[in-house]
Amino acid sequence: MNRKHLSIAITCALLAPSAWAQDAGTTAAQGERAAATLDAVTVTARKREETLQEVPVAVTAFTADALDRLDVEDLSDLDAQVPNLTIYAARGSSSTVTAYIRGIGQSDPLWGVDPGVGIYLDDVYIARPQGALLDVFDVDRIEVLRGPQGTLYGKNTIGGAIKYISRGLPASTDGFASVTAGTNGQLDVKAALGGSFGGNDALRGRISVASLNRDGYGENRITKQDVSDKEILTLRAELGAYVSDDFDIRFAYDWMDDQSGVRGAKMLAPNPFAPGYAPLDDRYDVRNGMPNVNDTDMQGLSATANWRVNDDWSAKYVIAKRESDTETNIDFDTLPNTIADVKAFYSDEQVSNELQVNYDAGGRARGVMGLYWFDGEAGGQVLNNFFGLLFGDTQGTVYTESFALYADWTFDLTDRLQLDVGARYTDEDKRADVLNRGYSDATYTTPISVAADFDKTINFKNTSPKVSLDYQVTPDIMVYGAASRGFKSGGYNIRAQATAVPRSAEPFDDEVVDSYEVGSKMAFLDQTLFLNLAAFHNRYKDIQLSVFTAFDADGDGVEDSFFGDFTNAGEGTVNGVEVEYQWLPSQHWAISGNLAWLDAEYDEFITNGVNVADSQEFTNAPEFSGAINVEYRLPLANGGDVSTRVGYSYQSEVYPTTDLSEAIRQDGYGLLNAGVIWRANDTWSLSLQGKNLLDEEYRTTGYNIPVLGVLTGFYGPPREVSLTARYDF
Repeated sequence: MNRKHLSIAITCALLAPSAWAQDAGTTAAQGERAAATLDAVTVTARKREETLQEVPVAVTAFTADALDRLDVEDLSDLDAQVPNLTIYAARGSSSTVTAYIRGIGQSDPLWGVDPGVGIYLDDVYIARPQGALLDVFDVDRIEVLRGPQGTLYGKNTIGGAIKYISRGLPASTDGFASVTAGTNGQLDVKAALGGSFGGNDALRGRISVASLNRDGYGENRITKQDVSDKEILTLRAELGAYVSDDFDIRFAYDWMDDQSGVRGAKMLAPNPFAPGYAPLDDRYDVRNGMPNVNDTDMQGLSATANWRVNDDWSAKYVIAKRESDTETNIDFDTLPNTIADVKAFYSDEQVSNELQVNYDAGGRARGVMGLYWFDGEAGGQVLNNFFGLLFGDTQGTVYTESFALYADWTFDLTDRLQLDVGARYTDEDKRADVLNRGYSDATYTTPISVAADFDKTINFKNTSPKVSLDYQVTPDIMVYGAASRGFKSGGYNIRAQATAVPRSAEPFDDEVVDSYEVGSKMAFLDQTLFLNLAAFHNRYKDIQLSVFTAFDADGDGVEDSFFGDFTNAGEGTVNGVEVEYQWLPSQHWAISGNLAWLDAEYDEFITNGVNVADSQEFTNAPEFSGAINVEYRLPLANGGDVSTRVGYSYQSEVYPTTDLSEAIRQDGYGLLNAGVIWRANDTWSLSLQGKNLLDEEYRTTGYNIPVLGVLTGFYGPPREVSLTARYDF
């Protein structure tokens, strides 16, 4: 299987090339060759090093250079660059993530509810969405794996996985410093320094820091404070001891402090309980009566040991501890009136262990086996104040213990045909200790009722298999077919109102998806046109949905309150097609992008004993989406270059919330981005970037709570322009 040249070409092409012809005097023929044979990108999608085109999986990878050119500031900027990926900041937060891949995800950030897309910082799973919308700096690459990844990844990758891989620890000293200034008072400072200690290559370290700041997109008309602003400090540090050629151990620490204010939400209709307040024209301005506090602190510590036992066997052990704390104020009504005011405190601790063993003797079989153990404790308290008359809280803790065994092996059946088989066995316990009460007043000191009081445990067991075949039709074309199962455990709704709705204290079921996929990875026109295709059919069962349910709180026969309910929707079918492409017509030009089609429909959705599937829609599942990036690069005589980029992305209409509000539904829209980067030499560069240059107004999510008169929408960023100066050494 002579794939080396092909893999090098396609892999980097998909990332928008970084190693174009550097000599201004290069001939046209040499330029064509340079554009088609780019630096290879290694991915670890199957927990072993492979070039991107060797993996029979729908995966998109971005190098650090590609992320800079696309102006990716945090994970939400990947939304348009990956087929069938929807990712954005959750409702009132700036760093809490909502992520969906191929229509599978989870938008509820409360403890006790697991995400459907796993996010990994290096080899460590981030269990909670608070703080998980990672800012991108000092990164080696980001990999996005689409479809169930249960055979290889720790937890909750039923929809897919996003892997954020930090810079490594090279022996030579290097680093960078950059300053970015932009619209809305943006001022970002980033820096990193790494290398060996005292001339000894065996001991290496790296530290990177970032201060990310921006004024608000809007303001609180009452307090005159900024809303939708950004104020984040973050740090990552790593220390590695390379004891021998066969053994090394690395320690990593990351810390993030997000003191951004709340996100502004636009009132989409007058609130009948506040007749004096009409909706505002500005999509970011609010009149919140609650404090502008939305703080998240997150930190993690890990140790990774790598041991090459012999030429055939190697082992890796990763132990990690992570924790986070969040305090946030959610003014659902966005008004000074006390209608739906919620103050929430979230806390999380997790410890994970993973032992991984790899085998590759250079023969026809190679693979990975592993053990994974996760122990998590997530809890907090949510204080509810409705109309200044009804006071209650949600408090408690969810304890998770998860143990898994996995294996994934590849067999060369012939020189062209490969078989990949894998399986993961999971045994998971979830215990929910819940106490939800009503109080006499807003001091929350005198309980007057109990909505839920239980301490329950449930066990989930699952075996998720995977099998795939890939065939090298020609040196330039590989085709594959795969079948896999994804699993996400169920649990308890910690918002349960067991008095009014007794079933809400019962556990919800685990959800499972059976996925069938065919695809190809191809090169044409002397490896200057690259095309990756994937088509999939998913059978999705026991879909976990977070919804708002109204109930009669005071017994007068009128529904006057609500709670965050959780249910299983039954079954659904998700079909889709994905295309990723790049064309390098000359040494100066590159055209890249993606196209995606998604057809997600419920087959069964039982409400009050009736199947209402025909009237339901999947959330965060646009039928059509795509992006195109056109780049022109001009090498300079002094070894530098100037590159210009124009990008356009589009997605069709989408329902971002499970209530399917037509007011919150977002029609199809497109975003125009552009950038110019001048690299004066290997040291200095200037980058001028613009996002949403047409200032498109588009909603990412919202709230629709009729019993409280609440109908609001959260919007994506407005037009933004920034200028970055960077020094590399």
